[in-house]
Amino acid sequence: MEPTQQPSGEIPLELNCLGMRCPLPIIATAKAIASEVDGFELLLLSDDPATEVDLGAWSRMTGNQVKVLGANRFAITKDAKQD
Repeated sequence: MEPTQQPSGEIPLELNCLGMRCPLPIIATAKAIASEVDGFELLLLSDDPATEVDLGAWSRMTGNQVKVLGANRFAITKDAKQD
């Protein structure tokens, strides 16, 4: 998947990691936003029970922002200040 910067107001890129297990959703998320600009948004779909905890740890280490939107849905916002 080749993520691209979204124009203002556009729906974020969706990264479907349903069925993947730890650590694959975190690895896929990191790869998807690696070359994107600060403020880039990604909608992660993941049904791995460890995703919420893993994303919390990953966001503390990277500075990226994570918001739980509901069951299996996570909003990721890139903030490369700590990358």
